[in-house]
Amino acid sequence: SLPTLKSEDKNNNKWQSLYQIQGERKRIMRETCSKYKSNNRRIITPYHVSRIFVEDKYRVLYCEVPKAGCSNWKRVLMVLNGLASSTRDIQHNTVHYGNYLKRLDGFDHKGIYHRLNTYTKMLFVREPFEKLVSAFRDKFEHPNNYYHPVFGKAIISRYRVNATKEALRTGSGVKFKEFIQYLLDVHRPVGMDIHWDHVNRLCSPCLIDYDFVGKFESMEEDANFFLHLIGAPQNLTFPKFKDRHSNEERTTTKITQQYFAQLSPSQRQQSYDFYYMDYLMFNYSKP
Repeated sequence: SLPTLKSEDKNNNKWQSLYQIQGERKRIMRETCSKYKSNNRRIITPYHVSRIFVEDKYRVLYCEVPKAGCSNWKRVLMVLNGLASSTRDIQHNTVHYGNYLKRLDGFDHKGIYHRLNTYTKMLFVREPFEKLVSAFRDKFEHPNNYYHPVFGKAIISRYRVNATKEALRTGSGVKFKEFIQYLLDVHRPVGMDIHWDHVNRLCSPCLIDYDFVGKFESMEEDANFFLHLIGAPQNLTFPKFKDRHSNEERTTTKITQQYFAQLSPSQRQQSYDFYYMDYLMFNYSKP
């Protein structure tokens, strides 16, 4: 479970209040699970832990939620593990394609259960619509040699009337409305993707009892509180830099509203329904 506050921290109002916030977030998460999920006694398989990164030195398990600070969290884990001396030194490609961090599904049954039972398990979440718009901007509004040919082509050919040959050939220029049509289509032309899947599916919070639930909206405070709790080196703080397209404004509530204004009321409602469990479980209010 979550490390307890050290005696000298118990008089610190800020630490006390953050500790109480954690208790409240976990209570809401557990109550949502017991209300809606009948499967909380299912066996945990390697599939359920395939998004969880392992840091053995400080005994941390981190479930990766894309577009909720995951690149910087991986940097922090690499520094904790002694793989780098500073988060500043680690390039984006090293973080995502360097395979420096172990994943929990790489261990045998005994190794998985030992870590689940003894390590501090954490995840960071983000308001679902903002996370969705952030993923759309990143993958479809910038050149991308995976998302355009794989998702873009399929989305344009299925949802765009009179698409040009060029659009069908490259898959570039997907519109947000088309992207939402794909997301809500039960017969999606291409599968789901981790960047817009439910946290509920990526991290199985009803099956795995997370000790710490951080939020992107209070990232700095939550992240540094977590590092304090696990006894990380004092000079290690959570990096503030934006990992990709750093000259572009981060996705905010206002930017998110501009994208959702392009949809019909029923598409907006269906999108909310799609992420309903994430809204409930992590106590985000309906936009």
